[in-house]
Amino acid sequence: MPRPQNAPLRPLTASERATLDQVARSGAERADRVSRAKALLAVADGATFTAAARAAGRRSGDGVAKVVARCNAVGLAALDRRPGGHPPVRYGPEQEARILREARRPPEREADGTATWSLSTLQRARRRAPDGLPHVSTATIRRVLHQAGLRWQQNRTWCQTGVVQRKRRSGVVTVVDPATAEKRG
Repeated sequence: MPRPQNAPLRPLTASERATLDQVARSGAERADRVSRAKALLAVADGATFTAAARAAGRRSGDGVAKVVARCNAVGLAALDRRPGGHPPVRYGPEQEARILREARRPPEREADGTATWSLSTLQRARRRAPDGLPHVSTATIRRVLHQAGLRWQQNRTWCQTGVVQRKRRSGVVTVVDPATAEKRG
């Protein structure tokens, strides 16, 4: 004899039952939605959670019990997947705005140590800033820039080609490549 259900399914309305029938018979719906709809219909028709799981192609009635509890709480939204399996968002809109502000300002050679931004120099600048983000990664910076519609090769700050600043023992030296025109084609 099966043990009693802790949270039996509430009575379904006619429109909910019609929607569940439609989803359960659909060939175009996602398989997980079809399975949940079949399980809910079987429970609504009086089947146990274990029998409903077998009818829906599942192995355990525990999953059906969870779907029934969700259906009681949120209705047909229980057919949809819930988000999960990824770490929580660490940086909100205000932190993303600070990253974008930093990327849009031209770098200062002495303070930032670069003439053009790269992901690693942006990361270093954001980590050192007084209002900085001490654990920001280059992947986070890339994601924020892409979400803002920026593409690195199109929007990066360009410097003069063939002219670079090199550190030597005697100090910083400007080096000019005389073959720049031939190399560029």
